[in-house]
Amino acid sequence: MEERIIKALEGIRPYLKADGGDVELIKVTNDGIVQVRLLGACSSCPMSQMTLRAGVERALIREVPGIRRVEAVQ
Repeated sequence: MEERIIKALEGIRPYLKADGGDVELIKVTNDGIVQVRLLGACSSCPMSQMTLRAGVERALIREVPGIRRVEAVQ
């Protein structure tokens, strides 16, 4: 599952980098919770929660069966 998540993150990474940000996979729990760290401009952007839900979470749920939620960690 982790490899599929990394592949899905690679697909959205160019959009984040275009705005000076990035995302890093931290952990995947057994119950389908993915923990990521938003980097660069994404870490301090006021729209980061929207990016997390509408961008990162939506892409991961679509591409990787079994993902229930994506959480940002520091």
